[in-house]
Amino acid sequence: MARVVKNKELVKTRLAANYGGWIYCDTCNENIGYLCYATYDKLELKYKCNCGSFGSALLDFEDSNIGQSCNDELVIIKNRFCCPKDKEPLITILDKKLASYEMKITCKSCEHIYEKLK
Repeated sequence: MARVVKNKELVKTRLAANYGGWIYCDTCNENIGYLCYATYDKLELKYKCNCGSFGSALLDFEDSNIGQSCNDELVIIKNRFCCPKDKEPLITILDKKLASYEMKITCKSCEHIYEKLK
């Protein structure tokens, strides 16, 4: 069942599909990551691409839960950041394409908010 997007704010960023898939820097058209469709509830991403462009993405859904902050680290499985509770993939960030980034992503199943900073 498709989810209904509540907020979708993309700045110098584009997605391959409505609320997931490949993530691109709109300035240089480089692929900077992959957002898994079904496993996240909210994404807040701010980044500086290697091309010098600053971009961001904010996405959540009508049925998104508020989420709970936690100190747990995302686990990396096959280059994907995954929920440490159920090991489901949430997002892939291609570090070599970004000078820096900060991210908050909420797991749909455990409702924890994970933070990552580079």
